[in-house]
Amino acid sequence: MSPQTPQIYLITPPVLDPETFPGQLARICDAVPVACLRMALAARDEDTLLRAGDALREVAHARDIPLVIAEHVLLVERLGLDGVHLEGGASLRKLRASLGAEAIIGAHCGTSRHDGITAGEAGADYVSFGPVGESRLGSGDQAPAELFAWWSEMIELPVVAEGALTRNLVESLAAVTDFFAFGAEIWSADDPLEALRAMTAPLR
Repeated sequence: MSPQTPQIYLITPPVLDPETFPGQLARICDAVPVACLRMALAARDEDTLLRAGDALREVAHARDIPLVIAEHVLLVERLGLDGVHLEGGASLRKLRASLGAEAIIGAHCGTSRHDGITAGEAGADYVSFGPVGESRLGSGDQAPAELFAWWSEMIELPVVAEGALTRNLVESLAAVTDFFAFGAEIWSADDPLEALRAMTAPLR
């Protein structure tokens, strides 16, 4: 990939088997360049999160892929992760002070340009907007192409496009985003690797 080509960012499924999923993930990471991995589990019990985190860290770090966790800030250090991904950036400035300059902090800002700018000013390393495709989840609002076009022209902070991605959206947004974050779009397929290859074909 050229420096101008958006990079691939993977989001784990909300439920995974720590015995079998790492092998599936490793197959993908060995076949395509993955820039970052987000552990985004629905589980709220610590043991499940710790087991999954240990398994995912082994796969990611063996391949020099940063691993961030969604929301669970206190597990970053305990699991030896690279950072955290937040929904919004309300506590980001304080978090940056506690995690230090080297930690990766990302903020999902929905469809709000203002929230994205605020997160960037508070110390985020990247912001993500989405969903970019049609979804029946949440409010149904979509992050339009115009938001990414404005951001890429006016703001230097890396931006991630995520949520209900399609191959057509990847093609249309490729010139105005730094990363595409794939999650449910590939894990629901019979062969997640082939699904990822098909969706990212416009980037090659």
